[in-house]
Amino acid sequence: MASLEWLLDLRAVAKASSSGIITDDAPLENQLPPSKDPWYSAPDDWEIRQPGDVLRIRSASNLTNVVEGSAAVYHILYRSTDSRGQASWAVTTLFVPNSFYCSPSGKAAILSYQFAYNTCNVDSGPSFALSGVMAKSEPNLGIKSSTSLITEMLSFGWIINTPDHLGPTAAFGASVQAGRASLDALRAVHRLFNLRKHPGFNTAIWGYSGGSIATFAAAELQPSYSPDLSISAAVVGGLVDDISTALDKINRSPIAGTLIALLIGITAQYPEARAYLESCLVPEMKDEFMAAVNTEVTQNVGKYAGKDIYTFFKGGSAELRAPILQELYNKQAKLGYRDTPTMPMFLYKAIQDQFCTIDLTDATVDRLCEKGADIKFERNTVGNHVSEIDNGKPRAFGFLRSIFDESYKSPASKRNVVDVTADVSSQNK
Repeated sequence: MASLEWLLDLRAVAKASSSGIITDDAPLENQLPPSKDPWYSAPDDWEIRQPGDVLRIRSASNLTNVVEGSAAVYHILYRSTDSRGQASWAVTTLFVPNSFYCSPSGKAAILSYQFAYNTCNVDSGPSFALSGVMAKSEPNLGIKSSTSLITEMLSFGWIINTPDHLGPTAAFGASVQAGRASLDALRAVHRLFNLRKHPGFNTAIWGYSGGSIATFAAAELQPSYSPDLSISAAVVGGLVDDISTALDKINRSPIAGTLIALLIGITAQYPEARAYLESCLVPEMKDEFMAAVNTEVTQNVGKYAGKDIYTFFKGGSAELRAPILQELYNKQAKLGYRDTPTMPMFLYKAIQDQFCTIDLTDATVDRLCEKGADIKFERNTVGNHVSEIDNGKPRAFGFLRSIFDESYKSPASKRNVVDVTADVSSQNK
């Protein structure tokens, strides 16, 4: 296997190339939020670059102290495309492990994990939040820190990629934006790696809940948007097939603030829909509603936990079903209606998922398998949307190991749906 030690100074590799990548030599110690950091901006003439082209790279040395098991960490700013097909850009964070996994054929492993950072606030993306709120657990929601998951994945010798898939407008709910940004992040990583000799890579994508939107969208957009990009498999947990069907479930729930983030995020790239949304707000409450744009995601969730978000609207919930918004939901929120994914997929979900009902995912799996998709779907008989994060993790790791060690064999039947009983809490007693 060719040495990958050069990944420990990927910035120097980019600097020595003739690729036109802007490199930042200053060590990143006290990171500014993206809204105040000049690095989070596209350079001159970036629009003429191709999707996936690397525009900037810097060493995120601050994160090596936060994420145990990372030998080097980089921020990569790259060209992408937004939901409307316009030139855009995004940032991804690349974690290099202390030692590299090597498959029987000599290939390394790249895993792109799309985090569920359900927000309309640009300062809540992983590239910044992993040094702050994402390094903390959320005991009120029963969720462990995101950095602990990265550490666990790095311990396997996998190279980990975590894109800010909502883009520079924090377009939460815009699945096309998220899918394209996720694909272009991997294009950018591959292009950087191709600057030096390497043994080849097996690449997989994974996401849960809000991260499932980006991951599933990437899988179904890949055949037409990035046919040049080789992805060996996709893992999708707690699939949010159509978040627009879950508005009533999210409202008044512990994550009711997510509804505000969704409405602002999904309209971020659609001025007409945004104007309509704002026109429906109770005038005296408009500033409070729109303040979510400048509110860190966990603060937004905490502020509106259990609240009735529909009271912000003059006509209540009916305003959110207007044709201009419904058309946007159909374009952006519904998954499973684009290209048929060509890579093997592992889906896992709690049958009693309280936010994203199992019947929608059953229908999505049936529809795609009829078109030839290779899907293994495990329906957990215990737990709910939150508990399945931990309950599903060992099974996800098992599937990914079979991809990276090249032992996975596509079954004779493309549709493999089974009920399982997986409760890690009972195993730990």
